[in-house]
Amino acid sequence: MVKSKTELFEPETQHFAELFKALAHPARIAILKYLAETKMCITGDISEELPLSRSTVNQHLAELKKAGLIQGHIEGNNTKYCLNPEGMNHFKNLFSDLFVQLEIPENIKC
Repeated sequence: MVKSKTELFEPETQHFAELFKALAHPARIAILKYLAETKMCITGDISEELPLSRSTVNQHLAELKKAGLIQGHIEGNNTKYCLNPEGMNHFKNLFSDLFVQLEIPENIKC
């Protein structure tokens, strides 16, 4: 069976790429910021804050949830979303570790 190009990389590198992909749209950054400010909200509330339709916001919420950055639970007819503290801390630690690895020596010249 032929491997996809992404499977040729280490699992940790693939995981980084998946998380960065989840953040690769301005709407997703805006959603995370909004959730950080409000702590918890209803999906419809978010679509009122962004220049996007409810269905588009729902697609972005699904990607953020898939990445583990947010969590949601059903309350009546609505789904309430909030930041996932574990997922956010995991991403923050991975991000910090990555930039430690990418530190540029002071004497480097190209």
